[in-house]
Amino acid sequence: MSFRTTTHLNFRGAAREALDFYGSVFGGHVVVVTYQDAGAVRDGSAADQVMWGEVTGDNGFHVMAYDVPSQLPWSQGENPFFVSVRGDDAEEIGALWGKLAESSTVVRPLEPAQWAPLYGMLTDRFGVTWVLDVAAPYHG
Repeated sequence: MSFRTTTHLNFRGAAREALDFYGSVFGGHVVVVTYQDAGAVRDGSAADQVMWGEVTGDNGFHVMAYDVPSQLPWSQGENPFFVSVRGDDAEEIGALWGKLAESSTVVRPLEPAQWAPLYGMLTDRFGVTWVLDVAAPYHG
C-alpha cells in the first residue's frame, strides 16, 4: 500500500481565497466543498465557508485547506496547518494511527465519517496535528 502526505492549511473564513491564490501561483485545479454542500451547516454565516478544499496541479503541487468552524479554537500563529495522511487501505491507515496515537491527544477518533470510510485527527506528543483518512472511492 502507498499513502500520501499533504500540508493541510487552516483558516478562519479565508480558505477559498487562499486556495484560489495558491492555484494561481502554482497552477492546478481548485476543488471546494462548503459546509452547506456537505450538509454540515452549523449556522448561516458558515454555510459558504470551506469544509474541505484542495489545489492539485499536474506539476505535483498539492495543498489542502479548510475554514475552522467558529466553535473550535483557532489562532493563525498557533495551529495554521495539519499534516494529512491519506491512503486506500484501512488496515494500513489503522496501523499508522496506532503508532501515532501513542502519547498523543485524540481530537477525533479514527472511525467512519460522512465523507470518508475512515477519518481521524490527533495531536502528537510534539504538538503536530495529523489527519489520517482512507480515500473515499471516486464516482465521477
